[in-house]
Amino acid sequence: MGVKKLSQGVKNEGNGSNDNVFASCSFSSLGLDSNLCEQLHERLGFEVPTLVQAQAIPVILSGRHALVNAATGTGKTAAYLAPIVHLLQGYENRIQRSDGTFALVLVPTRELCLQVYEILQKLLHRFHWIVPGYIMGGENRSKEKARLRKGISILIATPGRLLDHLKNTTSFLHLNLRWIIFDEADRILELGFGKDIEEILDLLGSRKTMHDDPKNTVTRNSKIQRQNLLLSATLNEKVNHLAKISLDNPVMVGLDDKKIAQISTAVSNDHSESDGDNEDQYSSKMPTVGDYKVPVQLIQRYMKVPCGSRLPVLLSIIKHLFEREPSQKVVVFFSTCDAVDFHYSLLSEFQFSSYSQAEGTRQKFLGCKIFRLHGNMVQEDRRTSFQTFKTEKSALLLSSDVSARGLDFPKVRCIIQYDSPGEATEYVHRVGRTARLGEKGESLLFLQPVEIDYLQDLEKHGVSLTEYPILKVLDSFPLYGQKNYTKKSVFLDSHPWVLCLQKALEAFIMSKAEVDKLAKKAFCSWVRAYTAHRGELKRIFMIKKLHLGHVAKSFALKQQPSLVGQSFQKQAKKRKRFERKTGVSKKRKVGSVTERRP
Repeated sequence: MGVKKLSQGVKNEGNGSNDNVFASCSFSSLGLDSNLCEQLHERLGFEVPTLVQAQAIPVILSGRHALVNAATGTGKTAAYLAPIVHLLQGYENRIQRSDGTFALVLVPTRELCLQVYEILQKLLHRFHWIVPGYIMGGENRSKEKARLRKGISILIATPGRLLDHLKNTTSFLHLNLRWIIFDEADRILELGFGKDIEEILDLLGSRKTMHDDPKNTVTRNSKIQRQNLLLSATLNEKVNHLAKISLDNPVMVGLDDKKIAQISTAVSNDHSESDGDNEDQYSSKMPTVGDYKVPVQLIQRYMKVPCGSRLPVLLSIIKHLFEREPSQKVVVFFSTCDAVDFHYSLLSEFQFSSYSQAEGTRQKFLGCKIFRLHGNMVQEDRRTSFQTFKTEKSALLLSSDVSARGLDFPKVRCIIQYDSPGEATEYVHRVGRTARLGEKGESLLFLQPVEIDYLQDLEKHGVSLTEYPILKVLDSFPLYGQKNYTKKSVFLDSHPWVLCLQKALEAFIMSKAEVDKLAKKAFCSWVRAYTAHRGELKRIFMIKKLHLGHVAKSFALKQQPSLVGQSFQKQAKKRKRFERKTGVSKKRKVGSVTERRP
Protein backbone atom coordinates (compact mmCIF):
# COMPACT_ATOMS: atom_id res chain seq x y z
CA MET A 1 0.00 0.00 0.00
CA GLY A 2 1.48 3.31 -1.03
CA VAL A 3 0.70 5.76 1.75
CA LYS A 4 0.84 9.48 1.12
CA LYS A 5 1.43 12.08 3.75
CA LEU A 6 -0.78 15.18 3.52
CA SER A 7 0.97 18.07 1.85
CA GLN A 8 2.42 20.64 4.21
CA GLY A 9 0.43 23.21 2.27
CA VAL A 10 -2.24 22.63 4.91
CA LYS A 11 -1.08 23.25 8.43
CA ASN A 12 -0.47 19.99 10.32
CA GLU A 13 -2.83 19.46 13.24
CA GLY A 14 -1.15 19.81 16.59
CA ASN A 15 1.80 21.87 15.33
CA GLY A 16 0.25 25.23 16.09
CA SER A 17 -0.79 26.96 19.26
CA ASN A 18 -4.44 26.11 18.65
CA ASP A 19 -5.24 22.49 17.95
CA ASN A 20 -8.87 23.06 17.09
CA VAL A 21 -9.65 26.02 14.86
CA PHE A 22 -8.21 26.70 11.42
CA ALA A 23 -9.36 30.31 11.20
CA SER A 24 -7.66 31.24 7.92
CA CYS A 25 -10.18 29.37 5.72
CA SER A 26 -13.92 28.82 5.42
CA PHE A 27 -16.04 25.80 4.50
CA SER A 28 -16.93 27.40 1.17
CA SER A 29 -13.24 27.90 0.35
CA LEU A 30 -12.77 24.15 0.88
CA GLY A 31 -15.23 23.55 -1.96
CA LEU A 32 -18.44 22.69 -0.07
CA ASP A 33 -21.92 23.61 -1.30
CA SER A 34 -23.27 26.91 0.14
CA ASN A 35 -26.40 25.24 1.60
CA LEU A 36 -24.21 22.65 3.31
CA CYS A 37 -21.99 25.41 4.72
CA GLU A 38 -25.09 27.01 6.25
CA GLN A 39 -26.04 23.75 7.97
CA LEU A 40 -22.52 23.37 9.37
CA HIS A 41 -22.80 26.84 10.86
CA GLU A 42 -26.45 27.01 11.93
CA ARG A 43 -27.11 23.44 13.06
CA LEU A 44 -23.67 22.15 14.12
CA GLY A 45 -22.19 25.44 15.34
CA PHE A 46 -19.01 25.45 13.23
CA GLU A 47 -18.03 29.08 12.52
CA VAL A 48 -14.93 27.99 10.61
CA PRO A 49 -13.36 24.57 9.92
CA THR A 50 -11.32 22.85 12.59
CA LEU A 51 -7.81 21.80 11.59
CA VAL A 52 -8.77 18.19 10.88
CA GLN A 53 -11.71 19.40 8.78
CA ALA A 54 -9.49 21.80 6.83
CA GLN A 55 -7.09 18.94 6.15
CA ALA A 56 -9.52 16.09 5.48
CA ILE A 57 -12.32 17.70 3.46
CA PRO A 58 -10.22 18.55 0.34
CA VAL A 59 -8.70 15.04 0.39
CA ILE A 60 -12.12 13.36 0.58
CA LEU A 61 -13.53 15.63 -2.14
CA SER A 62 -10.64 14.58 -4.37
CA GLY A 63 -11.69 10.92 -4.14
CA ARG A 64 -8.52 9.73 -2.41
CA HIS A 65 -8.46 7.10 0.30
CA ALA A 66 -7.44 8.60 3.66
CA LEU A 67 -6.21 7.64 7.11
CA VAL A 68 -7.15 10.39 9.58
CA ASN A 69 -5.39 10.63 12.94
CA ALA A 70 -6.52 13.54 15.10
CA ALA A 71 -7.32 14.36 18.71
CA THR A 72 -10.77 13.32 19.82
CA GLY A 73 -13.28 16.17 19.94
CA THR A 74 -11.93 18.00 16.87
CA GLY A 75 -14.88 17.55 14.53
CA LYS A 76 -13.85 14.35 12.74
CA THR A 77 -17.46 13.24 12.15
CA ALA A 78 -18.35 16.37 10.17
CA ALA A 79 -14.98 16.13 8.43
CA TYR A 80 -16.09 12.99 6.57
CA LEU A 81 -19.88 13.46 6.47
CA ALA A 82 -19.83 16.96 4.95
CA PRO A 83 -17.84 16.10 1.78
CA ILE A 84 -19.88 12.92 1.24
CA VAL A 85 -23.14 14.91 1.46
CA HIS A 86 -21.65 17.52 -0.89
CA LEU A 87 -20.76 14.91 -3.50
CA LEU A 88 -24.10 13.10 -3.26
CA GLN A 89 -26.20 16.26 -3.58
CA GLY A 90 -24.16 17.23 -6.62
CA TYR A 91 -25.10 14.17 -8.72
CA GLU A 92 -26.53 15.27 -12.07
CA ASN A 93 -29.46 12.90 -11.57
CA ARG A 94 -30.77 13.09 -8.04
CA ILE A 95 -30.22 9.88 -6.13
CA GLN A 96 -33.32 7.96 -5.08
CA ARG A 97 -34.08 5.53 -2.27
CA SER A 98 -34.35 2.75 -4.83
CA ASP A 99 -30.65 3.30 -5.66
CA GLY A 100 -29.73 1.74 -2.32
CA THR A 101 -26.76 2.62 -0.13
CA PHE A 102 -23.98 4.94 -1.36
CA ALA A 103 -22.05 5.46 1.88
CA LEU A 104 -21.47 3.12 4.82
CA VAL A 105 -20.19 4.36 8.20
CA LEU A 106 -18.99 1.69 10.64
CA VAL A 107 -18.87 2.61 14.34
CA PRO A 108 -18.03 0.57 17.47
CA THR A 109 -21.02 1.29 19.74
CA ARG A 110 -24.75 1.89 19.62
CA GLU A 111 -24.43 5.31 21.24
CA LEU A 112 -21.93 6.49 18.64
CA CYS A 113 -24.21 5.10 15.94
CA LEU A 114 -27.06 7.31 17.18
CA GLN A 115 -24.77 10.32 17.53
CA VAL A 116 -23.44 10.11 13.98
CA TYR A 117 -27.02 9.65 12.74
CA GLU A 118 -28.12 12.83 14.54
CA ILE A 119 -25.27 14.85 13.03
CA LEU A 120 -26.09 13.48 9.59
CA GLN A 121 -29.74 14.43 9.96
CA LYS A 122 -28.74 18.03 10.66
CA LEU A 123 -26.46 18.16 7.62
CA LEU A 124 -29.22 16.78 5.37
CA HIS A 125 -31.81 19.38 6.38
CA ARG A 126 -31.71 20.99 2.90
CA PHE A 127 -31.14 17.70 1.03
CA HIS A 128 -34.31 15.73 1.73
CA TRP A 129 -33.75 13.29 -1.14
CA ILE A 130 -30.65 11.87 0.58
CA VAL A 131 -31.96 9.37 3.15
CA PRO A 132 -30.00 8.68 6.37
CA GLY A 133 -30.43 5.54 8.44
CA TYR A 134 -28.82 3.26 10.99
CA ILE A 135 -28.73 -0.41 11.98
CA MET A 136 -27.30 -1.67 15.26
CA GLY A 137 -27.51 -4.38 17.89
CA GLY A 138 -30.45 -4.19 20.25
CA GLU A 139 -32.85 -2.83 17.64
CA ASN A 140 -35.72 -4.70 15.96
CA ARG A 141 -34.14 -6.58 13.07
CA SER A 142 -37.39 -6.84 11.07
CA LYS A 143 -37.90 -3.07 11.16
CA GLU A 144 -34.30 -2.56 10.06
CA LYS A 145 -34.86 -4.99 7.19
CA ALA A 146 -37.91 -2.97 6.07
CA ARG A 147 -35.92 0.27 6.10
CA LEU A 148 -33.12 -1.34 4.09
CA ARG A 149 -35.66 -2.63 1.56
CA LYS A 150 -36.96 0.92 1.02
CA GLY A 151 -33.41 2.19 0.63
CA ILE A 152 -30.95 4.13 2.83
CA SER A 153 -28.52 6.49 1.07
CA ILE A 154 -26.06 6.90 3.96
CA LEU A 155 -26.06 4.03 6.45
CA ILE A 156 -24.46 4.07 9.92
CA ALA A 157 -23.95 0.62 11.40
CA THR A 158 -22.28 -1.42 14.11
CA PRO A 159 -20.17 -4.29 12.64
CA GLY A 160 -22.10 -7.28 14.00
CA ARG A 161 -25.51 -6.12 12.84
CA LEU A 162 -24.17 -5.01 9.43
CA LEU A 163 -22.59 -8.41 8.83
CA ASP A 164 -25.91 -10.04 9.78
CA HIS A 165 -27.83 -8.02 7.18
CA LEU A 166 -25.17 -8.48 4.49
CA LYS A 167 -25.53 -12.25 4.88
CA ASN A 168 -29.28 -12.55 5.45
CA THR A 169 -31.11 -9.52 4.02
CA THR A 170 -31.36 -10.04 0.26
CA SER A 171 -33.19 -6.72 -0.20
CA PHE A 172 -30.16 -4.79 1.13
CA LEU A 173 -29.01 -3.03 -2.05
CA HIS A 174 -25.38 -1.85 -2.02
CA LEU A 175 -24.34 -2.11 -5.67
CA ASN A 176 -23.83 1.68 -5.76
CA LEU A 177 -21.70 1.73 -2.61
CA ARG A 178 -18.98 4.35 -3.05
CA TRP A 179 -17.71 5.09 0.47
CA ILE A 180 -16.79 2.88 3.44
CA ILE A 181 -15.82 4.81 6.57
CA PHE A 182 -14.31 3.24 9.70
CA ASP A 183 -14.99 5.72 12.53
CA GLU A 184 -13.08 5.04 15.78
CA ALA A 185 -11.34 2.19 13.99
CA ASP A 186 -9.11 1.32 16.93
CA ARG A 187 -12.10 0.82 19.22
CA ILE A 188 -13.87 -1.34 16.63
CA LEU A 189 -10.85 -3.62 16.59
CA GLU A 190 -10.34 -3.58 20.38
CA LEU A 191 -13.89 -4.84 20.82
CA GLY A 192 -12.99 -7.93 18.82
CA PHE A 193 -14.64 -7.06 15.50
CA GLY A 194 -11.48 -7.60 13.42
CA LYS A 195 -12.73 -10.82 11.78
CA ASP A 196 -16.16 -9.28 11.19
CA ILE A 197 -14.57 -6.30 9.45
CA GLU A 198 -12.50 -8.52 7.17
CA GLU A 199 -15.60 -10.53 6.28
CA ILE A 200 -17.52 -7.32 5.59
CA LEU A 201 -14.76 -6.08 3.29
CA ASP A 202 -14.83 -9.43 1.45
CA LEU A 203 -18.61 -9.35 1.04
CA LEU A 204 -18.46 -5.78 -0.27
CA GLY A 205 -15.55 -6.56 -2.59
CA SER A 206 -13.40 -3.96 -0.88
CA ARG A 207 -10.64 -6.03 0.67
CA LYS A 208 -7.23 -5.31 -0.79
CA THR A 209 -4.87 -8.23 -1.41
CA MET A 210 -1.19 -8.41 -2.30
CA HIS A 211 -2.19 -9.33 -5.88
CA ASP A 212 -4.36 -6.23 -6.45
CA ASP A 213 -3.14 -3.74 -9.04
CA PRO A 214 -2.25 -0.58 -7.09
CA LYS A 215 -3.26 1.56 -10.11
CA ASN A 216 -6.75 0.07 -10.12
CA THR A 217 -9.08 2.09 -7.86
CA VAL A 218 -12.25 0.31 -8.98
CA THR A 219 -13.37 -2.36 -6.50
CA ARG A 220 -13.89 -5.99 -7.37
CA ASN A 221 -17.43 -6.98 -8.39
CA SER A 222 -18.32 -3.30 -8.90
CA LYS A 223 -18.03 -0.54 -11.49
CA ILE A 224 -18.18 2.14 -8.80
CA GLN A 225 -14.93 3.84 -7.83
CA ARG A 226 -14.61 3.05 -4.13
CA GLN A 227 -13.20 5.47 -1.56
CA ASN A 228 -12.39 4.16 1.91
CA LEU A 229 -11.68 6.34 4.95
CA LEU A 230 -10.21 5.23 8.27
CA LEU A 231 -10.41 7.52 11.32
CA SER A 232 -8.71 6.93 14.67
CA ALA A 233 -7.37 9.05 17.52
CA THR A 234 -4.74 6.41 18.30
CA LEU A 235 -2.70 4.11 16.09
CA ASN A 236 -1.59 0.54 16.71
CA GLU A 237 -0.65 -2.56 14.75
CA LYS A 238 -4.27 -3.68 14.32
CA VAL A 239 -5.24 -0.30 12.85
CA ASN A 240 -2.21 -0.45 10.54
CA HIS A 241 -3.29 -3.91 9.38
CA LEU A 242 -6.82 -2.70 8.65
CA ALA A 243 -5.36 0.24 6.71
CA LYS A 244 -3.23 -2.11 4.62
CA ILE A 245 -6.16 -4.33 3.61
CA SER A 246 -8.72 -1.58 3.05
CA LEU A 247 -6.94 1.55 1.79
CA ASP A 248 -5.36 2.19 -1.64
CA ASN A 249 -2.59 4.81 -1.73
CA PRO A 250 -4.16 6.72 1.16
CA VAL A 251 -3.35 10.29 2.12
CA MET A 252 -2.23 10.70 5.74
CA VAL A 253 -4.14 13.39 7.66
CA GLY A 254 -2.97 14.65 11.05
CA LEU A 255 0.34 12.82 11.35
CA ASP A 256 3.74 14.42 11.77
CA ASP A 257 7.10 12.89 10.89
CA LYS A 258 7.58 11.43 14.39
CA LYS A 259 4.62 9.12 13.81
CA ILE A 260 5.57 7.94 10.34
CA ALA A 261 7.94 5.12 9.42
CA GLN A 262 8.94 3.66 6.07
CA ILE A 263 6.70 0.95 4.60
CA SER A 264 8.21 -2.46 3.99
CA THR A 265 10.53 -2.52 0.97
CA ALA A 266 8.29 -4.80 -1.08
CA VAL A 267 5.21 -2.59 -0.81
CA SER A 268 7.17 0.60 -1.39
CA ASN A 269 8.73 -0.82 -4.54
CA ASP A 270 5.34 -1.79 -5.90
CA HIS A 271 4.17 1.81 -5.79
CA SER A 272 7.30 3.83 -6.38
CA GLU A 273 6.76 4.19 -10.12
CA SER A 274 3.07 5.09 -10.03
CA ASP A 275 3.69 7.76 -7.42
CA GLY A 276 6.78 9.23 -8.95
CA ASP A 277 5.11 12.41 -10.14
CA ASN A 278 4.08 13.32 -6.61
CA GLU A 279 7.35 12.75 -4.77
CA ASP A 280 7.79 16.45 -4.04
CA GLN A 281 4.39 16.63 -2.43
CA TYR A 282 4.09 13.22 -0.77
CA SER A 283 6.22 10.49 0.76
CA SER A 284 5.44 6.76 0.93
CA LYS A 285 5.21 6.11 4.65
CA MET A 286 3.17 4.23 7.20
CA PRO A 287 2.09 5.27 10.71
CA THR A 288 3.55 3.75 13.82
CA VAL A 289 2.48 4.01 17.44
CA GLY A 290 3.88 7.18 18.96
CA ASP A 291 2.68 10.20 20.88
CA TYR A 292 -1.08 10.37 21.33
CA LYS A 293 -3.10 13.45 20.54
CA VAL A 294 -4.95 15.13 23.40
CA PRO A 295 -6.40 18.66 23.34
CA VAL A 296 -3.76 21.21 24.36
CA GLN A 297 -6.23 23.05 26.62
CA LEU A 298 -6.95 19.91 28.67
CA ILE A 299 -5.65 20.04 32.26
CA GLN A 300 -4.51 16.51 33.21
CA ARG A 301 -3.98 15.53 36.83
CA TYR A 302 -3.65 12.43 38.98
CA MET A 303 -4.35 11.54 42.61
CA LYS A 304 -2.44 8.98 44.66
CA VAL A 305 -5.16 7.46 46.85
CA PRO A 306 -4.75 4.44 49.19
CA CYS A 307 -7.13 1.64 48.24
CA GLY A 308 -9.21 1.76 51.41
CA SER A 309 -9.85 5.51 51.02
CA ARG A 310 -10.87 5.51 47.36
CA LEU A 311 -14.65 5.67 47.84
CA PRO A 312 -14.86 8.63 50.27
CA VAL A 313 -12.29 10.52 48.19
CA LEU A 314 -14.32 9.94 45.01
CA LEU A 315 -17.50 11.23 46.63
CA SER A 316 -15.63 14.23 48.05
CA ILE A 317 -14.16 15.17 44.68
CA ILE A 318 -17.55 14.96 42.94
CA LYS A 319 -19.18 17.05 45.69
CA HIS A 320 -16.38 19.62 45.48
CA LEU A 321 -16.70 19.92 41.70
CA PHE A 322 -20.44 20.59 41.78
CA GLU A 323 -20.18 23.00 44.71
CA ARG A 324 -17.43 24.90 42.92
CA GLU A 325 -19.39 25.09 39.66
CA PRO A 326 -23.04 23.92 39.93
CA SER A 327 -23.78 24.16 36.19
CA GLN A 328 -21.44 21.59 34.74
CA LYS A 329 -21.28 17.98 33.64
CA VAL A 330 -18.91 15.33 35.00
CA VAL A 331 -18.22 11.79 33.73
CA VAL A 332 -16.76 9.07 35.98
CA PHE A 333 -15.30 5.94 34.34
CA PHE A 334 -15.33 2.49 35.96
CA SER A 335 -13.77 -0.77 34.79
CA THR A 336 -16.92 -2.93 34.98
CA CYS A 337 -20.67 -2.72 34.45
CA ASP A 338 -21.28 -4.03 37.99
CA ALA A 339 -19.19 -1.18 39.44
CA VAL A 340 -21.31 1.34 37.51
CA ASP A 341 -24.53 -0.18 38.90
CA PHE A 342 -23.24 -0.20 42.49
CA HIS A 343 -21.97 3.38 42.48
CA TYR A 344 -25.11 4.61 40.73
CA SER A 345 -27.31 3.04 43.39
CA LEU A 346 -25.05 4.31 46.18
CA LEU A 347 -24.78 7.90 44.97
CA SER A 348 -28.49 8.11 44.17
CA GLU A 349 -29.52 7.16 47.72
CA PHE A 350 -26.67 7.98 50.11
CA GLN A 351 -27.53 10.58 52.76
CA PHE A 352 -25.02 12.16 55.09
CA SER A 353 -24.62 14.72 57.82
CA SER A 354 -21.31 15.86 59.25
CA TYR A 355 -23.08 16.38 62.57
CA SER A 356 -22.54 13.37 64.83
CA GLN A 357 -26.12 13.50 66.05
CA ALA A 358 -29.54 14.37 64.67
CA GLU A 359 -30.75 11.85 62.12
CA GLY A 360 -33.21 14.45 60.88
CA THR A 361 -30.46 16.69 59.51
CA ARG A 362 -29.31 14.11 57.01
CA GLN A 363 -29.66 15.00 53.35
CA LYS A 364 -28.53 13.59 50.00
CA PHE A 365 -24.76 13.78 49.77
CA LEU A 366 -24.95 14.80 46.10
CA GLY A 367 -27.64 17.14 44.86
CA CYS A 368 -26.92 16.76 41.14
CA LYS A 369 -28.78 14.59 38.65
CA ILE A 370 -27.10 11.19 38.21
CA PHE A 371 -27.12 8.92 35.15
CA ARG A 372 -25.47 5.62 34.28
CA LEU A 373 -24.40 4.02 31.02
CA HIS A 374 -22.89 0.60 30.25
CA GLY A 375 -23.16 -2.23 27.76
CA ASN A 376 -25.32 -4.57 29.88
CA MET A 377 -28.21 -2.11 30.15
CA VAL A 378 -31.45 -2.63 28.24
CA GLN A 379 -31.22 -0.81 24.91
CA GLU A 380 -34.04 1.63 25.71
CA ASP A 381 -32.42 2.55 29.05
CA ARG A 382 -29.09 3.07 27.31
CA ARG A 383 -30.67 5.35 24.74
CA THR A 384 -32.55 7.36 27.39
CA SER A 385 -29.44 7.87 29.57
CA PHE A 386 -27.35 8.86 26.58
CA GLN A 387 -29.85 11.34 25.15
CA THR A 388 -30.87 12.86 28.50
CA PHE A 389 -27.31 13.41 29.75
CA LYS A 390 -26.48 15.16 26.46
CA THR A 391 -29.25 17.71 26.96
CA GLU A 392 -28.76 18.35 30.69
CA LYS A 393 -26.88 21.48 31.74
CA SER A 394 -25.71 19.97 35.02
CA ALA A 395 -25.39 16.23 35.65
CA LEU A 396 -23.13 13.34 36.63
CA LEU A 397 -22.65 10.30 34.39
CA LEU A 398 -21.26 7.01 35.75
CA SER A 399 -20.06 4.92 32.85
CA SER A 400 -18.04 1.98 31.65
CA ASP A 401 -15.81 2.38 28.60
CA VAL A 402 -18.86 2.24 26.33
CA SER A 403 -18.79 6.08 26.61
CA ALA A 404 -15.05 6.42 26.03
CA ARG A 405 -15.05 6.52 22.24
CA GLY A 406 -16.38 9.16 19.92
CA LEU A 407 -19.38 10.24 21.98
CA ASP A 408 -19.85 14.00 22.10
CA PHE A 409 -21.40 15.11 25.38
CA PRO A 410 -21.62 18.92 25.21
CA LYS A 411 -20.13 20.97 28.05
CA VAL A 412 -18.49 18.13 29.99
CA ARG A 413 -16.16 19.97 32.37
CA CYS A 414 -14.35 17.09 34.03
CA ILE A 415 -13.48 13.42 33.43
CA ILE A 416 -12.70 11.25 36.47
CA GLN A 417 -11.00 7.92 35.79
CA TYR A 418 -11.79 6.14 39.04
CA ASP A 419 -10.56 2.79 37.72
CA SER A 420 -7.40 2.81 35.67
CA PRO A 421 -8.02 2.64 31.92
CA GLY A 422 -5.17 0.18 31.38
CA GLU A 423 -3.85 0.81 27.87
CA ALA A 424 -2.65 4.36 27.24
CA THR A 425 -4.93 4.51 24.19
CA GLU A 426 -7.95 4.06 26.44
CA TYR A 427 -6.76 6.89 28.68
CA VAL A 428 -6.63 9.20 25.66
CA HIS A 429 -10.16 8.32 24.58
CA ARG A 430 -11.63 8.69 28.05
CA VAL A 431 -10.21 12.19 28.57
CA GLY A 432 -11.39 13.05 25.05
CA ARG A 433 -14.95 13.39 26.38
CA THR A 434 -13.97 16.85 27.68
CA ALA A 435 -12.08 19.86 26.26
CA ARG A 436 -13.81 19.33 22.91
CA LEU A 437 -13.68 21.86 20.06
CA GLY A 438 -11.61 24.38 22.00
CA GLU A 439 -13.61 24.21 25.26
CA LYS A 440 -11.80 24.04 28.59
CA GLY A 441 -11.67 20.76 30.45
CA GLU A 442 -9.84 18.77 33.10
CA SER A 443 -9.23 15.12 33.84
CA LEU A 444 -8.47 13.35 37.12
CA LEU A 445 -6.87 9.91 37.30
CA PHE A 446 -7.11 7.82 40.48
CA LEU A 447 -4.00 5.75 41.19
CA GLN A 448 -3.14 3.60 44.17
CA PRO A 449 0.42 3.96 45.54
CA VAL A 450 1.40 0.59 44.01
CA GLU A 451 0.16 1.76 40.60
CA ILE A 452 2.16 4.99 40.38
CA ASP A 453 4.47 3.56 37.67
CA TYR A 454 1.52 3.87 35.29
CA LEU A 455 2.46 7.54 34.93
CA GLN A 456 5.72 6.47 33.27
CA ASP A 457 3.75 4.34 30.82
CA LEU A 458 1.67 7.37 29.85
CA GLU A 459 4.77 9.55 29.51
CA LYS A 460 6.14 7.13 26.90
CA HIS A 461 3.27 8.33 24.71
CA GLY A 462 3.76 12.02 25.42
CA VAL A 463 1.03 12.22 28.10
CA SER A 464 2.16 14.07 31.23
CA LEU A 465 0.10 14.56 34.41
CA THR A 466 0.53 16.77 37.47
CA GLU A 467 -0.61 15.89 41.00
CA TYR A 468 -4.02 17.09 42.20
CA PRO A 469 -4.10 18.88 45.61
CA ILE A 470 -6.51 16.42 47.18
CA LEU A 471 -5.68 17.21 50.83
CA LYS A 472 -6.56 20.86 50.24
CA VAL A 473 -9.96 19.79 48.89
CA LEU A 474 -10.63 17.47 51.85
CA ASP A 475 -9.65 20.21 54.30
CA SER A 476 -12.34 22.45 52.83
CA PHE A 477 -15.17 20.24 54.10
CA PRO A 478 -16.57 21.21 57.53
CA LEU A 479 -16.54 18.44 60.09
CA TYR A 480 -18.49 19.56 63.12
CA GLY A 481 -17.21 18.68 66.55
CA GLN A 482 -13.59 18.45 65.39
CA LYS A 483 -12.31 21.99 65.09
CA ASN A 484 -8.84 22.75 63.74
CA TYR A 485 -8.46 19.20 62.45
CA THR A 486 -7.11 20.42 59.12
CA LYS A 487 -3.70 21.32 60.49
CA LYS A 488 -3.20 17.80 61.86
CA SER A 489 -4.12 15.99 58.61
CA VAL A 490 -0.95 14.90 56.85
CA PHE A 491 -1.96 11.49 55.50
CA LEU A 492 -5.00 11.03 53.31
CA ASP A 493 -6.12 7.70 54.77
CA SER A 494 -6.18 9.15 58.32
CA HIS A 495 -7.89 12.40 57.40
CA PRO A 496 -10.87 12.95 59.78
CA TRP A 497 -13.22 13.79 56.90
CA VAL A 498 -12.28 10.59 55.04
CA LEU A 499 -12.68 8.47 58.19
CA CYS A 500 -16.05 10.01 59.00
CA LEU A 501 -17.38 9.59 55.48
CA GLN A 502 -16.09 6.00 55.20
CA LYS A 503 -17.84 5.09 58.46
CA ALA A 504 -21.11 6.60 57.18
CA LEU A 505 -20.80 4.75 53.86
CA GLU A 506 -20.25 1.39 55.57
CA ALA A 507 -23.26 1.98 57.84
CA PHE A 508 -25.38 2.87 54.82
CA ILE A 509 -24.38 -0.29 52.94
CA MET A 510 -25.18 -2.48 55.93
CA SER A 511 -28.64 -0.91 56.21
CA LYS A 512 -29.51 -1.46 52.53
CA ALA A 513 -29.60 -5.14 51.56
CA GLU A 514 -29.95 -4.45 47.84
CA VAL A 515 -27.03 -2.01 47.74
CA ASP A 516 -24.97 -4.43 49.83
CA LYS A 517 -25.63 -7.13 47.23
CA LEU A 518 -24.55 -4.78 44.45
CA ALA A 519 -21.37 -3.90 46.38
CA LYS A 520 -20.37 -7.56 46.73
CA LYS A 521 -21.05 -8.21 43.06
CA ALA A 522 -19.05 -5.12 42.07
CA PHE A 523 -16.14 -6.22 44.28
CA CYS A 524 -15.91 -9.61 42.54
CA SER A 525 -16.12 -8.02 39.08
CA TRP A 526 -13.45 -5.48 40.01
CA VAL A 527 -11.04 -8.21 41.10
CA ARG A 528 -11.63 -10.12 37.84
CA ALA A 529 -11.07 -6.97 35.80
CA TYR A 530 -7.90 -6.14 37.70
CA THR A 531 -6.42 -9.58 36.99
CA ALA A 532 -7.24 -9.18 33.29
CA HIS A 533 -4.55 -6.57 32.57
CA ARG A 534 -2.20 -7.73 29.83
CA GLY A 535 1.41 -7.35 28.74
CA GLU A 536 3.54 -4.72 30.46
CA LEU A 537 0.56 -3.53 32.50
CA LYS A 538 0.58 -6.77 34.49
CA ARG A 539 3.79 -5.53 36.13
CA ILE A 540 1.97 -2.39 37.34
CA PHE A 541 -1.49 -3.74 38.08
CA MET A 542 -0.76 -6.88 40.10
CA ILE A 543 -3.55 -8.24 42.28
CA LYS A 544 -0.92 -9.77 44.59
CA LYS A 545 0.24 -6.26 45.51
CA LEU A 546 -3.20 -5.35 46.85
CA HIS A 547 -4.75 -6.05 50.23
CA LEU A 548 -8.16 -7.48 49.36
CA GLY A 549 -9.51 -6.27 52.67
CA HIS A 550 -8.74 -2.72 51.56
CA VAL A 551 -10.31 -3.44 48.17
CA ALA A 552 -13.50 -4.53 49.95
CA LYS A 553 -13.33 -1.32 51.98
CA SER A 554 -13.34 0.66 48.74
CA PHE A 555 -16.82 -0.79 48.16
CA ALA A 556 -17.83 0.15 51.75
CA LEU A 557 -17.85 -3.53 52.73
CA LYS A 558 -16.86 -4.69 56.21
CA GLN A 559 -16.88 -8.40 55.35
CA GLN A 560 -13.65 -10.22 54.75
CA PRO A 561 -12.83 -10.80 51.06
CA SER A 562 -12.95 -14.56 51.65
CA LEU A 563 -16.67 -14.17 52.34
CA VAL A 564 -17.41 -11.46 49.80
CA GLY A 565 -15.49 -13.12 47.01
CA GLN A 566 -16.49 -16.65 47.89
CA SER A 567 -18.05 -17.48 44.52
CA PHE A 568 -15.06 -16.05 42.69
CA GLN A 569 -12.64 -18.13 44.74
CA LYS A 570 -14.73 -21.27 44.19
CA GLN A 571 -14.63 -20.67 40.44
CA ALA A 572 -10.85 -20.22 40.55
CA LYS A 573 -10.36 -23.48 42.48
CA LYS A 574 -12.72 -25.31 40.11
CA ARG A 575 -10.79 -24.00 37.12
CA LYS A 576 -7.45 -25.13 38.59
CA ARG A 577 -8.83 -28.64 39.27
CA PHE A 578 -10.08 -28.80 35.69
CA GLU A 579 -6.67 -27.79 34.33
CA ARG A 580 -4.84 -30.35 36.50
CA LYS A 581 -7.14 -33.16 35.36
CA THR A 582 -7.27 -32.37 31.65
CA GLY A 583 -4.03 -30.48 31.07
CA VAL A 584 -6.10 -27.98 29.10
CA SER A 585 -6.24 -24.32 30.05
CA LYS A 586 -9.88 -23.35 30.50
CA LYS A 587 -10.39 -19.88 29.06
CA ARG A 588 -11.78 -17.56 31.70
CA LYS A 589 -14.75 -15.33 30.97
CA VAL A 590 -14.36 -11.90 32.53
CA GLY A 591 -18.02 -11.42 33.39
CA SER A 592 -19.20 -7.84 33.16
CA VAL A 593 -15.77 -6.42 32.44
CA THR A 594 -15.84 -5.92 28.69
CA GLU A 595 -18.10 -3.87 26.48
CA ARG A 596 -18.41 -5.93 23.30
CA ARG A 597 -22.04 -4.97 22.82
CA PRO A 598 -22.28 -2.64 19.81
